[in-house]
Amino acid sequence: MSMKFVTTIDRDENGAWVVECPSIPGCISQGTTREEAVVNIREAIVACLEVRAERGMPLTVETQ
Repeated sequence: MSMKFVTTIDRDENGAWVVECPSIPGCISQGTTREEAVVNIREAIVACLEVRAERGMPLTVETQ
């Protein structure tokens, strides 16, 4: 099963790409290139969902 999540991507003051998944609290990653940041956030989303499931937490929060 494939799930899709909205992410935000921006550059920090040092030029690194920072990506966040707003529907999963605390799910943030980064990369030196945009492509690396996108790969990293995909891995972070999987890890965050696994931890939240293990702890019995809601997997996501509602965003608008």
